[in-house]
Amino acid sequence: MTEKQADEAGLAVSLRGATKVYDSGVVALGPMDLEVRKGEFVSLLGPSGCGKSTALRLIAGLNAPTSGTVRVSRPAATTSGPHPVGFVFQEPTLMPWTSVRENVRLPLKLAHVRGSESDARIDEALAQMGLAEFAGAYPRELSGGMKMRVSLARALVTDPDILLMDEPFAALDEITRFRLNNDLLALWRNLRKTVIFVTHSVFESVYLSQRVLVMTSRPGRIASEIAIATTEPRDEDFRTSADYVAYCRKVSNALAPSHPGRPGS
Repeated sequence: MTEKQADEAGLAVSLRGATKVYDSGVVALGPMDLEVRKGEFVSLLGPSGCGKSTALRLIAGLNAPTSGTVRVSRPAATTSGPHPVGFVFQEPTLMPWTSVRENVRLPLKLAHVRGSESDARIDEALAQMGLAEFAGAYPRELSGGMKMRVSLARALVTDPDILLMDEPFAALDEITRFRLNNDLLALWRNLRKTVIFVTHSVFESVYLSQRVLVMTSRPGRIASEIAIATTEPRDEDFRTSADYVAYCRKVSNALAPSHPGRPGS
């Protein structure tokens, strides 16, 4: 499938037979086939080392596939430019010597966006993440949850079409994680970005996603797909509902064969 065909099909991302073999000889991924529609929220769920993060890096263009194809839809204006993606890593990776505002400005500097346009984009990203009053703060003054909000704002400041998130909330306490899950869903509803979210948590994947894609152990491939068909918007009532419990059980059962030592492995 060409980029034009993928775009016409309404796809944001398409992987066909994508593999990744590292110089060490480790076969990290694939062959992997994946389609994500524009505006969709999809979670990749699987055991540690199965290639979830590798898949994100291929989509972001940070690594090239060893074989197969990776197609990412681009706006017409950026056909020859970098991939239209924002990436949120497992750690906030903020620059400790400068303010929240200047941390968020970094992608705009790299894209040579200056002056009033840069300032306006930063103001908008900070407001979206509830950080306006912390613009002058330094990372050492922030909690773990606030640091991750800054990382999200930095990813959003270039207005990407696709948001790639690599276990961004894994290190946070449960209360903070729930709050950021809710905020992320609200952001997704408002902005209609395509989100591909990597997580180890069955509960998080079901709460956030329209589809949960369960991966095999390394080399990772898509083993099963579970559509989470619930009413929107999702809230705490969904998190305590029978439907939520049933979906978590279904996803957990699909994940079991990927985990050595668990039933079905």
